[in-house]
Amino acid sequence: MQKNESSCELVDADQLSVALIEAQYALKNTRGQKNAKSLVILVSGIELAGKGEAVKQLREWVDPRYLRVKADPPYMMQKDRAFWQPYARYIPAEGQILVMFGNWYSDLLSTALHVSAPMDDTLFDAYVAQMNAFEQDLKNNHVDVIKVWFDLSWKSLQKRLDKMDAEDQRWHKLHGLDWRNKKQYDNVQKLRQRFTDDWLIIDCEDEEIRDQEFAQYILKNLKHLPNYVTQVKEKWQQAEIPNELLKPSTEEMDEDEYKAELKKLTKKVAEAMRFDERKVIITFEGMDAAGKGGAIKRIVKKLDPREYGIYTIAAPEKYELARPYLWRFWTKLLEDEKISIFDRTWYGRVLVERIEGFASPVEWQRAYDEINRFEKDLTDNQYVIVKFWLAISKDEQEARFKAREETPHKRFKITEDDWRNRSHWDDYLKAAADMLQRTHTFYAPWHVISTNDKYTARIEILKAILKQLKAD
Repeated sequence: MQKNESSCELVDADQLSVALIEAQYALKNTRGQKNAKSLVILVSGIELAGKGEAVKQLREWVDPRYLRVKADPPYMMQKDRAFWQPYARYIPAEGQILVMFGNWYSDLLSTALHVSAPMDDTLFDAYVAQMNAFEQDLKNNHVDVIKVWFDLSWKSLQKRLDKMDAEDQRWHKLHGLDWRNKKQYDNVQKLRQRFTDDWLIIDCEDEEIRDQEFAQYILKNLKHLPNYVTQVKEKWQQAEIPNELLKPSTEEMDEDEYKAELKKLTKKVAEAMRFDERKVIITFEGMDAAGKGGAIKRIVKKLDPREYGIYTIAAPEKYELARPYLWRFWTKLLEDEKISIFDRTWYGRVLVERIEGFASPVEWQRAYDEINRFEKDLTDNQYVIVKFWLAISKDEQEARFKAREETPHKRFKITEDDWRNRSHWDDYLKAAADMLQRTHTFYAPWHVISTNDKYTARIEILKAILKQLKAD
């Protein structure tokens, strides 16, 4: 993408305000429509260039109730946190606008400028590539990200510093840099030029031009409301269904052997997860009644309830549907939670949402790469993801359904939807085959547990966890 050079024709401020408010309400009214989107505005730049003043003026020109401004001090990049995690929960819903003073680029800059040794160029550029990919995924999921750099020459910066009193100058140093230091100023400019090719660069010498250029750029992006693309041109290449999905094992484990193995393995799994330096995410997908709940119960048997969180994923709520589909999973990855277990997951996009038509062909076909990037970001930042697909036969599922109906304390587990979903059995096999082929990666591999025997499945699951944690 080409850099947006600073150029602005001044217009009447009242007319600009009217146009902004009209566009703001037009965006707000797209909620639930085929052209719905939200807008995230990343603001960065040289200190005293006028970022705050430009946003303040924008807020006076628009309806301030529908313009959220979030300001954060820079977060240092950490090995146990993906760059987007401090910000993901604030991604706005359709029809909303968010201005972010602190953002992942200011974090990258701050880290590069403050680490004891210079950040490796390859690492810096890799972060930028990840950020661009994340922003493209946001855009594909109806969140437009626009980026504005407020620039100021060294000479003008020094003049503005000269006009400040000493107390204000000291406050500006709290942002991490001494703006009297020419070397630091040059380092900022050198580094930011490596990521601002697709940013609007505003020359902030003239305050009126600065404010108008910023506002006009926001207006342009507010008015851009194309309908979603929902169809794909290429014919979908269906993966071959693995035999382990078609013919689960019927061999049964002896109950005494099961109990002995279970006692030993539950303790080992608890210790392995507890003492692993990484955060552990365990995910379960599979046919209804395949044994996800029973497996989870055994995984946590020797853990303290305060050590883990269990998330049972159902259909998304209305407020979740108004955001990128991964948003409801981003927000469940808590910084202080060591172990997270998901009964159903983000793979719903390429399973039930694909089969039931809740996601368009473009959305679910694009989701494999989006999910892979999501999981790669996590595993690159001290997470381990253990993924299970539980496979049982159609006849075994029917037998378990009937057993649930006849067992008082299990009747709640069976619904009409469960029986109805059996008509989509073959569709789920095809979707599972595609999912396994396209999202089985070296950093987040799938474990297919293919057996009609609950005892065998539980033991295999515990062993797989230990193997992936390298604690077996």
